Formats: sequence, C-alpha cells, structure tokens
Amino acid sequence: MKLSINLNKIALLRNSRGGHQPDLEYFAKKALDEGIIGLTVHPRPDERHIKYSDLELIRNITEQYKKEFNIEGNPLEGESKQYIGFMKIIRKYKPTQTTLVPDSTSQITSDHGWEITEVNNLDLTNQVRANSKRCSIFVDADSDLDSLTNKDINAIEIYTGPYAQAVLENDNKQIELEVEKIKNLSSKAKEFGLRVNAGHDLNLENLPELRKLDLIDEVSIGHAIITQSLIDGFNNTIKKYLEVING
Repeated sequence: MKLSINLNKIALLRNSRGGHQPDLEYFAKKALDEGIIGLTVHPRPDERHIKYSDLELIRNITEQYKKEFNIEGNPLEGESKQYIGFMKIIRKYKPTQTTLVPDSTSQITSDHGWEITEVNNLDLTNQVRANSKRCSIFVDADSDLDSLTNKDINAIEIYTGPYAQAVLENDNKQIELEVEKIKNLSSKAKEFGLRVNAGHDLNLENLPELRKLDLIDEVSIGHAIITQSLIDGFNNTIKKYLEVING
C-alpha cells in the first residue's frame, strides 16, 4: 500500500484568506520529502480549493521529484466561465493517473461511485488513457466488476465512506460487512489485472484493517491528514500515516 496526499484542503485554507498562505508549493514538497508515492488534486469548476493555476505548479513538482500526479474529477464536466473543462485539463497536464468520479458540479465531496454500466458507455476513457498511464474509476465497494467491459479502465478507487462511518460508529457488524465488500471487490479487481486504490474518510483509526487485507495498492488521503496536522504537525502526521501504511 502506498500513500498519495490530497492537497485540496491546504488550497482551501489559502483561498479562504486570499494571497499565498499556506503556501501550496511548500507543503507539496514537504509531503514528497517524506517518501509518499505522489500528490492528488481534485480541481472543481468553482475553484473552491485547487485552482486551475495550481496545476502546472503541482505537475512540475511531481516531475521534479519523479513522483505520481493524480487528477480527480468528472469527465463530463465541461467548460464554464472559470473552468476549462475536465478533459481539457487531462489533455494539457497528462497526469500519471486520472481518477474519474461521478460528482455533480455543486457537490461538496465525493459520496458515491459510478454505476458500471455508465462507465462502459463513457466514450471519453480512450482520451484519458491516451493522456494518462492509468484511467481509474471511483466505485462503490459492492460494485459488480464482472459487468465491466470498458478496456480503457486499468484501475479502480474504492469509495470507503461507508466503511469509515461504520468504524466511527463502532458498529462491528457493519465494519465486518464493509471490509468483506472491500476485500471481495479488491480480489476481483486483481483477477482482472486492475490496480486497486481506495479513498474517502480514511484515517489512522480505520486504515489498519484495510492494510491487513494486503490487496490495496494506494490510498489517497487529504482531509484527515490536514486535520491531524493541527495537533501533530504536518511532517509528523505523514510519518504516522506511513507507519500504518507500511505495516
């Protein structure tokens, strides 16, 4: 299991005040100095956190460090007054990994995955693969990968929100059910030769159970790391996450 850090919340803090603090470049480099696999961003049309102008900076930093650059977003999100459109972003910045999510324009955060039939009919995935090493789809843990026919997809990201909520509520029966779903989906993805990523509300408390599965290649975490950093500091927090992730 590897760690990719999502920088959205650092950008959100910066935008809330204007100016350049906290400095995105500083924290991007600090994160990569700790030996993580790469950086994740989810640029949204309203630019409430990551701005379009941030993307070149982050691409350049990941190239400098020889690390991965993961861009998340809805491939159907078109051009607007302050947004060039998701596919134009992918064609221009050519990230290591493009993660496709079915978020609506006004959605606060990702809260569900694609229906597999929707993904099968996405005619933009060939463009994603032409401009990214990996084309990943955000899916619910109970998705039926047997029905996946889109050959452009070579990775999945499992939506772990329900699992994280079960841990938060200390609901052991639901935890067991959600872990079993994640295990079964991960195993099926491996059978099909797909990379397995996971993300949403993962933290130091709920990560160990997923680490035990030894099936997940990468987790993408942002909000929880920034929250914990208020207590332990940014670098110390990343170290704690890497200790758990590395087993």
